[in-house]
Amino acid sequence: MAGLKSLAKDTAVYGLSSILGRFLNYLLVPLYTAVLSASSGGYGVVANVYAYTALILVLLTFGMETGFFRFANKQEEDPKRVYANALLFVGGLSFLFWALGMVFLEPIAGFMEYPDHKDYIAMMMTVVALDSFQSIPFAYLRYKKRPIKFAAVKLLNIAGNIFLNLFFLLLCPWLYVHAPSTVDWFYNPSYQVGYIFVSNLMMSSFQMLFFIPELRGFSYRIDCKLMKKMISYSFPILIFGLVGILNQTIDKMIYPFLFDDRHEGLVQLGIFSACSKVALVMAMFTQAFRYAYEPFVFGLKKKGDDQKMYGLVMKFFFIFALMAFLVIMAYMDILRYIIASDYWEGLVVVPIVMASEIFKGIYFNLSFWYKLTDETQWGAYFSLVGCAVILLLNVWLVPQYGYIASAWASLAGYALITILSYVIGQKHYPVHYPLKDMAIYLLLAAVLFVLILVINPENLILRLAFRTLLLFVFIGYVLKKDLPLRTIPIIGRFAK
Repeated sequence: MAGLKSLAKDTAVYGLSSILGRFLNYLLVPLYTAVLSASSGGYGVVANVYAYTALILVLLTFGMETGFFRFANKQEEDPKRVYANALLFVGGLSFLFWALGMVFLEPIAGFMEYPDHKDYIAMMMTVVALDSFQSIPFAYLRYKKRPIKFAAVKLLNIAGNIFLNLFFLLLCPWLYVHAPSTVDWFYNPSYQVGYIFVSNLMMSSFQMLFFIPELRGFSYRIDCKLMKKMISYSFPILIFGLVGILNQTIDKMIYPFLFDDRHEGLVQLGIFSACSKVALVMAMFTQAFRYAYEPFVFGLKKKGDDQKMYGLVMKFFFIFALMAFLVIMAYMDILRYIIASDYWEGLVVVPIVMASEIFKGIYFNLSFWYKLTDETQWGAYFSLVGCAVILLLNVWLVPQYGYIASAWASLAGYALITILSYVIGQKHYPVHYPLKDMAIYLLLAAVLFVLILVINPENLILRLAFRTLLLFVFIGYVLKKDLPLRTIPIIGRFAK
């Protein structure tokens, strides 16, 4: 139980940076949707370019974050030597990508259909090269159990990015009208979307300064034998990481190519991406859990393993994921104001996107059977299957049904690979998961969700009060069944 409490504490700290950071980024969503109207397709451009960024980031990190945790926790390996090898490999790969990208910038921009905005692509390449290199020092902070610095650097980056976005998208336009001499020497009012990339580039560059301590105190030497083992272990993770990120971004990358009118594709992509931000709480929870769970599991394995703990962690992840789902749906009448009203037509995708995130989190839980047994090729197989499903469904259905088809395609892909991972994993690394308890929670959440959809009093206050009561039903069952008040830190002191 002590291990579970340690995981909960680290998840809380990582979750604070993730949830608070994503919440702060929420501030940019109404800004972007207000400045970039749905009909302009500007937000679609942002989503499209950053979809490529996410894919390249996975390619450049090469699965070395997980590889670092695996080898740094082996008794026979020196953690600093493992760290140096990971840093040199990812750093070299990132620099090579950036250099080649600058040389072939024009054809790359043409392929992505941004021939008039090569600057967007150049900034994207620089940002992704910096971020991929910085992923290894971030992993080192997680390994050294330093969640405070991890969270502080993440939050400072986000806060700075928000400040720069507000400066370029709100303050500069106002000054350009009322005091043009103060900004007309550097500000171009027609460069709106570009300033989003400028802000990101400035903060990614500034963030490097905070990793100076993590880049000193060890020898920068490549251990060829160790490097070979790390690459061999990490390569399958790279493959399913690439395919996994394709599962999340393939729709955003191919959207402009699925419509005869490219602008229409960017408009639909903008609406879909903006509305998906409303479901971001689920992604935040999954990400916070992942940051804490990965070093926790490998550390647990190092101490002798505890399969009972894996089942218990899965159960509590599922419970809190369902709770997050119900909270979002219960307060949708408020949360929809995160985006501008001309984007609201796409809010129908929110429950589908959240369900997909739940499956993604469950799949991440299940994935440790092949990571702990060093059979990481299974992750590549599952990811390829999921990607194929998502890609085929998008190509087949999006031209006819639009972004709603993308949401269902993602859900279908993640549901399938979750089932495959569970069935095959139980044969290779059997873990007893409390499926009966999880099924009861799922049934309860489904009933409450249906009540939220069906019973809609016209009065907003009455509607929110009723939905809050439904949430208390779910919370009450959790407290009664699995989380008595006396077991909760601080609160437990006052509970009988």
